[in-house]
Amino acid sequence: MDRIISVVGHTALDYIVDVEKIAGKNESSPVIDYEEYPGGGAANIAVAIAKLGGKSQLVSPVGMDFSSSGYEQLLKDARVDLSHLYIIETLKLSKAFIFTDREDNQTTYFYWGASSKFKELEPEPVDFVHLATADCVYNAKIAQVAGFVSFDPGQDLVTYSQEKLAAILAHTDILFANRHEIKRVSEMTGKSFSELRAMIEVIVITYDAEGSRIYTDDEEWEIPVVSVKAVDPTGAGDAYRAGFLLAYTRGYSLPTCGKIGSTVASFAVQSRGCQTSLPTWEDMKSRYETSFGKLEAEG
Repeated sequence: MDRIISVVGHTALDYIVDVEKIAGKNESSPVIDYEEYPGGGAANIAVAIAKLGGKSQLVSPVGMDFSSSGYEQLLKDARVDLSHLYIIETLKLSKAFIFTDREDNQTTYFYWGASSKFKELEPEPVDFVHLATADCVYNAKIAQVAGFVSFDPGQDLVTYSQEKLAAILAHTDILFANRHEIKRVSEMTGKSFSELRAMIEVIVITYDAEGSRIYTDDEEWEIPVVSVKAVDPTGAGDAYRAGFLLAYTRGYSLPTCGKIGSTVASFAVQSRGCQTSLPTWEDMKSRYETSFGKLEAEG
């Protein structure tokens, strides 16, 4: 039976805007097109896990427009457990405004909305938690009452105090970061990458088109991307983490977890929106075996 993966972080609406170029200070740029999609890192991961057939639970504050926006029904239809949501009646859902130019350069503005209440909330104990981009105060609290902690500070790393980051890392079993974030984590903690590897069981670093690398204290694996025609890179990282974590809880080896994550991410980039073209487990398995060979049995 699958373990419940509790995912902490934002539930947001994404406004994906295509522009001629990213405007600089006191500049404007023509908008080519824009669309609204369900998003938020935590919700993206929870939906992807559920679509793959796993059990996910979303831990997130949501605003007064959660139901009227249609987002609540979408998550129910995806079979995401919503029992740990916090309803904030005085604020709106979080919103992300994502601008992408013709060369795939991207800039994002984020309205925290209901998520701004994170720091005031008290978490309940959970078994297996993934801390997506969210408030560092809440993440530090729930890291201390969770049985197993996966942590991805993401772009919110700049909001973390040294103290809160250290408190979470002390309980972290899996750390996800990109090449820039892991450097920042090292600088903030005063620990070398070797020291971080020694204290954290698994570290996964993503390198965009170059794939990802998985590190333990004494081993490392390079994981390639699964090549597809990419339409929208938004959400690839969330899909990767969803695939990796579900595979991990199902007992697959670390390199296989990485390859499953890479395969799930390849679906996410094939259409606009973070939750639009997520695969089932069978969809993922078929593409995985085309790219990497037969999927090994669970550990």
